[in-house]
Amino acid sequence: GACTVVVGGRMVCACLVMGVEMAGCAVETIEGMADGDTLHPLQRNFLELNGLQCGICTPGILIAAKKLLEENPDPTEIEVRYWLAGNLCRCTGYDKVIRSVLEAAAEMRGS
Repeated sequence: GACTVVVGGRMVCACLVMGVEMAGCAVETIEGMADGDTLHPLQRNFLELNGLQCGICTPGILIAAKKLLEENPDPTEIEVRYWLAGNLCRCTGYDKVIRSVLEAAAEMRGS
């Protein structure tokens, strides 16, 4: 899951897709998540709540979490865990990742 990107509204593993297949497709990556110098609420919460460790898995987790919140702005903890299940992280027990996503979701809803 570390290489997760969104292509045409669908999450895919970039490492399993040939570049030539992306001709004419909109590809969303971690590089486009922030708005200039303003971090996306997910990025900010990952920093503030220590939802990242070494950072290798973080881009894929953030892209997957962003897609989740676009489809379900008020997920339960179980839904977040299920949605991010394909993203492996060797540095953490996932609790801070889940808390970061849930906090960002609440912030984005205005709660």
